[in-house]
Amino acid sequence: MSDRQLVLTSVVKEFGGVRALDGIDLTVAEGELLGLIGPNGSGKTTLINLVSGLLCPSSGSIVYGGNRLDGLPAHRVARLGIGRTFQLLRGLPTLSVYENVLAGAHLYGRGGLIAAVFGKLVIGSEERRLSDRAYEMIRFVGLGDRANVPASELPAGQGRLLELARALAPNPDLLLLDEPASGLTSSERATLERKLRELQMSGKTIILVDHDMRLVMNLADRVVVLNEGRVLAGGTPSDVQASPSVIDVYLGRRRANPRNAVATDRTGGQS
Repeated sequence: MSDRQLVLTSVVKEFGGVRALDGIDLTVAEGELLGLIGPNGSGKTTLINLVSGLLCPSSGSIVYGGNRLDGLPAHRVARLGIGRTFQLLRGLPTLSVYENVLAGAHLYGRGGLIAAVFGKLVIGSEERRLSDRAYEMIRFVGLGDRANVPASELPAGQGRLLELARALAPNPDLLLLDEPASGLTSSERATLERKLRELQMSGKTIILVDHDMRLVMNLADRVVVLNEGRVLAGGTPSDVQASPSVIDVYLGRRRANPRNAVATDRTGGQS
């Protein structure tokens, strides 16, 4: 087994007796780009929240790189090399784009005891390293000319790109993306697709949740469909798009051309 596989085994999450996730078994291989789709309320964001440590499963296990994630707080999960974006933007609005991304970069700072012993020399070197990393990620997502702009002044699409830059700043191995294309213009969406391809080619593992089916189907090595907290289907993008059960869930009926039927779904809302 790969050291950096993500493995969910019999994962259940209940909210007041309602099962948002009901016995999820899922393995994501190192370097894989997994598309996670499903109707609103199917449990996609709940799954992301469990893996990232914002929620704890009611039962079952989540293992990444040989480490049990279930029960760990979010900051400890992040330090194991897992980054994420959020469905709702969570920037620091009064700070600049650069300051927002720098805050993310500090997650993997190497200060502490060494800095305490060697003082300002180490701290200054560390700050330069983190600053360089922040600017690198800002340029990577295409916001280089907006680095000094307050986050509150960014349009929604650029706010999404800022979220991505901040998630990338600590250089995670596993990236959890929750609706990263929401609010993006067509050109921003094309940039996002290109950047996600680059990230996967660099060796990162990515779980992509998005209602833009064309984006997901174009990028994913494999697609898993959730419905009512359970895995409904999984396979290659072409297999999933041709699945009668998936078409029924998305459209309530079957159509002659299932590929176009699923690929044109771009509904929004809760996941």
